[in-house]
Amino acid sequence: MGGLWRYHDEDLDGVASVMKTTIINTSKEIGACSLCPPPAEFPNYMHHSLMYKYICMLAEKETGRWKVTCKNTQTGELVSDTFDAVCVCTGHLVYPNEPIFPRQEEFEGKIMHTHSLKKGDGYEDLRVGVVGVGNSGIDAAIELSVVAKKVYLSSRRGTWVIPRMGPKGHPFDAAFIRRYLHRLYNILPFNLICYILEKQINDRFNHDMYNLTPNNRVLNQNPAVSDVLPFKLLSGMVVIRGGIKHFTKKGVVFDGEEEETEVDVMILATGYKIQFSFLSDDILPVQDNKIRLYKFIFPPHLPHPTLAILGLIQPSGPVFPVGEMQCRWTARIMSGNLNLPSEEAMNADIDKKLENMRKRYF
Repeated sequence: MGGLWRYHDEDLDGVASVMKTTIINTSKEIGACSLCPPPAEFPNYMHHSLMYKYICMLAEKETGRWKVTCKNTQTGELVSDTFDAVCVCTGHLVYPNEPIFPRQEEFEGKIMHTHSLKKGDGYEDLRVGVVGVGNSGIDAAIELSVVAKKVYLSSRRGTWVIPRMGPKGHPFDAAFIRRYLHRLYNILPFNLICYILEKQINDRFNHDMYNLTPNNRVLNQNPAVSDVLPFKLLSGMVVIRGGIKHFTKKGVVFDGEEEETEVDVMILATGYKIQFSFLSDDILPVQDNKIRLYKFIFPPHLPHPTLAILGLIQPSGPVFPVGEMQCRWTARIMSGNLNLPSEEAMNADIDKKLENMRKRYF
């Protein structure tokens, strides 16, 4: 680095050179780079050593560019390159959250996370417990109920379960994610909207009957989606139980019960930890499994909008349309066609959004 202005005593073939006493022929004011003017204490006409120092300062100046090092998982080879901007699109379903339950160490069976569950092979005639009634937990219970002797679905607080098939055989989400309904949501009282939706859901599948009715209203939490769970419950292939009180040698004791329920395998559908192991905490701090991002994309404290976290969202509906809009907006920001507001304004927007979410979501 430095080229002509990097002085060396040797006469090297193919390398530019200056004399030891060389001073630049243009003043620092006229020859300055706009992004990083020379320091005020430098003379108007700089000695080559100061010119070299100035070039090094230009290289060290934070431009928002990123040095990315990748590892070939097959060969172990490391490759580095520098990029003007980076979009992180790894999502949030990568690192399993595996809570520790009371007396778990006594259990002689197998404990695993749904992240490692691929198919029902190997679970034939086993007694299986599944912890959690989100989509992953319900899917696991349904899949394993085909081959397992019994499946227990453990739920601490229940959940609303909506079908894929809606009125007259149309997709449920296509029937209810409509522009005119969105306008009604902004006009009608929140509790009235929830009452109407909950009545329609319970007319198909009475949640009280199976101890699945949660304490929250249907719009206070993203519901689970399943057409098959009601049949599995009705046929006894899947049995709803409360949260886990503690493990035993051969199984678990569920909340509200005193007797042991024997299980061979306990599968945790307990969500995921938000982690970005390739980014340091000063770049992307994670607190209480949450990240502060402007419009759920940009870390507000970074001086340049050259790092975008895409897809770290949980919309009330499909992810792809929202993700596409994130990508389009990010491209306009990174290309300089749009500018982000000040850090203060971004933090205020984040705080407002978080407060609105706290008021709505359970």
